[in-house]
Amino acid sequence: MHSLAERGVPLEERLKTNISGLSDWDAARIFLEVVRCGSFRSAAERLSLSINAVRRRIDDFERQTGTTLFTRDVHGTHLTDEGALVVSAVERMEAAAFDVLRTSDSTANALTGEVRVAVTEGLGTFWLAPRLVEFQQAYPNILVDLHCAMRSADVSRHEADVAIHLSRPSALDVKLVRLGRMHLMFWASEKYLEKYGTPHSALELIKHRLVLQFADQLAAKETFESFFPGVPERDLLVMKTNVSSANYWAVANGAGIGVFPSYAIALGGKLIPLEVELNRPLDIWLSYHPGSGRIPRVRHMIDWLIEAFNPARFPWFKEEFVHPHEFKDSYMGEPLTQLFGGFSTEEQR
Repeated sequence: MHSLAERGVPLEERLKTNISGLSDWDAARIFLEVVRCGSFRSAAERLSLSINAVRRRIDDFERQTGTTLFTRDVHGTHLTDEGALVVSAVERMEAAAFDVLRTSDSTANALTGEVRVAVTEGLGTFWLAPRLVEFQQAYPNILVDLHCAMRSADVSRHEADVAIHLSRPSALDVKLVRLGRMHLMFWASEKYLEKYGTPHSALELIKHRLVLQFADQLAAKETFESFFPGVPERDLLVMKTNVSSANYWAVANGAGIGVFPSYAIALGGKLIPLEVELNRPLDIWLSYHPGSGRIPRVRHMIDWLIEAFNPARFPWFKEEFVHPHEFKDSYMGEPLTQLFGGFSTEEQR
């Protein structure tokens, strides 16, 4: 028997033949992740696998496709021309698989099943989770899988049915809704300000202690460098974390000055907004795949989320900045602390 190469079959046809006989979709999925992440290490972290496990699966995939997909040198991993052809073919397989999933979902009972919502950790913890009881009471047979993380989820790749981002997603094949705007400010606790005093300018902040959250969607490192040019992080930071809740409660308990959305006044920690202009608003975006949007349970979730961020109802999501001290005048509804699921600290000192 002569191989396809020996019989003069063009490369693209050989690859098409080999890919059509794939028996291991998981290896193909890992291959796509390496391509999209740009390195074996980044793909391993995203997939929660060891780097050696990723390399083994790529080796398996190269054997299945009968070609070398990557070259590796001291400068990193590079996709070969043959690998680029495989990427196109596997992406078509991935899209077809997702279409099958969405079609099967749309034929299921309209208001039962699971809806996966990906959201940034702070918004998920402090805003959506306390209020999802409203959705659950309206649709008791829908299971909500709320995934809170600072890595942006890709709905076109079926990582979630609906995703909320702090920057506009770049994918072209998704539906986007601009929900509102998050306005960031500097905050400190009463305890901290009593001990260290209140800064009134960026220059005075340099004499203080900072606690910051460093996460993908916040671009905190870039913000720090633009606000404090030439100042090393170690000269100002006393703590940094990747988790919004840890960051918030550290500042609320006096560890230092932090950066939070204007709604932080309602989270229960007795924080005081500082009059130091930060001018760092973040637009809040919702994304979903057009096919998912036709699934009734997902459509209900999309509509509920749009209303949950309605700037006309909730002034902290308005285009223009509304100072936290003005919330009580501009928001007519249940107590703010209760709305955010916080707890009162009125008796604590």
